[in-house]
Amino acid sequence: MEFPPLIFEEGNLPAAEPPLMDVLWANGWRHFGSRFFRYSVSVAEGGSWQRIIPLRIDLAEFQLSKSQRRVLRQGADLIVRIAPAIVDGLREAMFHRHKARFASNVPETLRDFMPETAPSTTPCECREIQVWERDRLIAISYLDLGREAASSVYAIFEPDAARRSPGIFTLLQEIEFARAAGRRFLYLGYATIEPSHYDYKKRFHCLQRFDWLGNWLPLRPETE
Repeated sequence: MEFPPLIFEEGNLPAAEPPLMDVLWANGWRHFGSRFFRYSVSVAEGGSWQRIIPLRIDLAEFQLSKSQRRVLRQGADLIVRIAPAIVDGLREAMFHRHKARFASNVPETLRDFMPETAPSTTPCECREIQVWERDRLIAISYLDLGREAASSVYAIFEPDAARRSPGIFTLLQEIEFARAAGRRFLYLGYATIEPSHYDYKKRFHCLQRFDWLGNWLPLRPETE
């Protein structure tokens, strides 16, 4: 795969209608709160360059892999609730326990990703996928909604629930919700061509990658 065009762009957009969000995601844009950005390369720890690939799933064609079916079976006893996104002390505390799994580029606060004010509507409609183990909240992911697409924003979970693969579990719930809501694509955010922490995103079927030239191309899922 060739080196992509060099793109480093950012801006601020406090509100965007669903059709505009579709266009932005389709052109490789991401956002945290009202801060929008897109970049085609990044520098990894140690100074090496990594090529960024925005990813999305074609929801009409999506099929579960064997390991994803296993994650759903293992989580059959879990309770899933979907609600407007909020940011509060409970979620911030979970975030700080969750971030202990990172060895580098450790984020400081959940508010780096989600706006403290009106997170359910800034800059667009945002839902949270809650996962409960009986009466205990063990995972949350945030999902933006456009008109024809949805976009996964961020996910957190309790470290002692890691055996349940809660990150994959919430993403599968996002896929199910977006399909039921009639969306065509689910954007997974950024991964890299080179090996990285985000390789799990490349293990989903019916993936497409953005080439930074305006085209979305098929991407074969990596071996699980």
